[in-house]
Amino acid sequence: MSTQLLDPPVTTPTSAMPSTSPRKVLIGLIGAGIQKSLSPALHEEEARHHGMRLHYQLIDLDRSASSVEHLPTLLSAARIMGYAGCNVTYPCKQAVIPHLDSLSEEARAMGAVNTVVIRDGQLVGHNTDGSGWAWGFTRALPGADLRRVVLLGAGGAGAAIAHAVLRLGAEHLSIVDAQPERAAQLAADVNALYGARAEAADIQAAMAQATGLIHATPTGMDKLPGLPLDVALLRPAMWVSEVVYFPLDTALVQAARALGCRVSDGGGMAVGQAVGAFELFTGEAPDAARMDAHFRRLVSTR
Repeated sequence: MSTQLLDPPVTTPTSAMPSTSPRKVLIGLIGAGIQKSLSPALHEEEARHHGMRLHYQLIDLDRSASSVEHLPTLLSAARIMGYAGCNVTYPCKQAVIPHLDSLSEEARAMGAVNTVVIRDGQLVGHNTDGSGWAWGFTRALPGADLRRVVLLGAGGAGAAIAHAVLRLGAEHLSIVDAQPERAAQLAADVNALYGARAEAADIQAAMAQATGLIHATPTGMDKLPGLPLDVALLRPAMWVSEVVYFPLDTALVQAARALGCRVSDGGGMAVGQAVGAFELFTGEAPDAARMDAHFRRLVSTR
């Protein structure tokens, strides 16, 4: 019986092998109705430019019939599975705070979190909504008149924006919310930090003198279509800043443009907050212009 000799296995010299494998990063987004979010594509593509393999997981409360009551379980699972962190969106930006180990100064001041970083087993809450909104706003509406600004919505996004617009120099901020007590509390919070420049207000009275409107409620999203206020309250001389980005041309954006208002769509804040979150998660400074261009390409194909 003859013995068949096998070819020796082919080996690669150690010197020819890559010295390191790509860094792997696992992050996610916790929120309701988030299946059309562009955040996974934004973060994963930017990570590729930095030589990282990043996976961005959507953790949709609607898909799993879950609610904010499940946040402790979700955060614990993210920690156990080695997540670098999670973005947090509606309706969890304020509900998540009691379940975190600590907060950044900005998140504590704003009373809302949109980015949870996991380091050494600790959950640290940050907020990149305010800086993200300011990044998009100043790019889209340079020189905007900030004498009398109306903020519609005092929830997580609205709280962050209230701080940001006052830091940009708004002289007077009227805060309007379906829950008047929430608007009053936000006004009190920002006044304690920036001086008496904000008040809870009625939408009609506030809009009569407004130089600009910031819309920070979910109205206008695909799952919550419609207008957040009577279009008759808009005037051509006003500017309008939208936070909803899917769709990019919300009913409010369309109505404002039709009247001749200067408009900042929700894409600016979407990209701006992602820029800040990416750096917190990875420690790498992203290319903001590249992320914005990628975002616009993604929206154009939807």
